[in-house]
Amino acid sequence: MSGGVVAGPDGLARCPWGLEAESMTDYRVYHDTEWGLPVRGDDALYERMCLEAFQSGLSWLTILRRREGFRAAFAGFSIAAVAAFTDADAERLLADPGIIRNRAKIAAAIGNAKVAAQWEPGELDAFIWSYAPEPADRPVPCTWADVPATTPESTALAKELKKRGFRFIGPTTAYALMQACGLVDDHLADCHVRRLPPPVPARA
Repeated sequence: MSGGVVAGPDGLARCPWGLEAESMTDYRVYHDTEWGLPVRGDDALYERMCLEAFQSGLSWLTILRRREGFRAAFAGFSIAAVAAFTDADAERLLADPGIIRNRAKIAAAIGNAKVAAQWEPGELDAFIWSYAPEPADRPVPCTWADVPATTPESTALAKELKKRGFRFIGPTTAYALMQACGLVDDHLADCHVRRLPPPVPARA
């Protein structure tokens, strides 16, 4: 995918992935209302970290259509709740058809919650957001080919997370997290979402 914005049936210009298939309204809604907008709060960022890890090797649509199943299975992605999961919970998750039943990813999600639960409230939020580059330092992408898969910031974030005990988040996954949570704005220059007034980040 290397092109610029694409006009949707409503006439609005979007990043090309937001209109990958006209039947995939899930992508359009996610593109328009979530992707690239600031996400704050430990639990909210933990949720996105988990979902990006589960997406690895799969289409994002697969995750979007199971997100409510993930939330139900992982106690709303409460760090404290998931950190208390036992081996029995892990086996329950492996049998849950509402999520991606991958043993390594499930173990990482639980293990990452146990690590994050040892941090002070707000520490995970502050840590992840400390890797957000200054907007003025980033060129505005005009086509999808201008959007990188990794950056020095995502590589540094992944390295430090791994050093602190987090698993299943490499530079590419870290950058996807940064894109999804608004640490960077990779909406294309002519995308209608980029042209909206910037939102005020709300802490979850």
